[in-house]
Amino acid sequence: MSTETENPSADAKPEIKTPPAKPAANKPEPTPVELPAFEKSISDKIVEKFGDKVEVAFVKEDRVRINVDKENVHDVAEFIRDGLNYDHVESVSGVDYPQDNEIEVVYHIGSYTDSSLARQILVLATRAPRETNPIPGNDATRLPTLRDVFYSVEFHEREVFEMFGVFFEGHPDNRRLLLPEDWADLPPLRKDFAIKGR
Repeated sequence: MSTETENPSADAKPEIKTPPAKPAANKPEPTPVELPAFEKSISDKIVEKFGDKVEVAFVKEDRVRINVDKENVHDVAEFIRDGLNYDHVESVSGVDYPQDNEIEVVYHIGSYTDSSLARQILVLATRAPRETNPIPGNDATRLPTLRDVFYSVEFHEREVFEMFGVFFEGHPDNRRLLLPEDWADLPPLRKDFAIKGR
């Protein structure tokens, strides 16, 4: 009788046990950001009136931004005045986007007469094609004026006219405001303007 014990698996490789795969961690769904109710009600009224003619760029505390095509900017501005009680434009800015071949004009609109809007700024922005020859009458960049909607844009639009070359059609006084009347160079706030000698 043999005392040796046969081990048939002696030549077999030991079995390596791998730990069971951990289940993928369930990431919690991102909590939707709750928009401020008052400001959202303002943007909702504009969207209800104009639908896909406007784009709500942001809604945050004391601020709403609406983007609109130049063909509709005048109608939207009238609704902001007559339907939402905003009564004046606080500032007008130009932004040059040469990579998009566009210039944007941004109106910051407020209200003195409606106390519920005392802290609110409604930003209304529109764009126009960026013409290379910004001289009025020579295919200049053109937008409709909002001077007949908000009197306070008169000097702001004149400044954007001379600094960015945006001609505001219907503006009663499209003259230079700060630059000399004989300025013959590019508007100085366009990104391709270069100071002579540099």
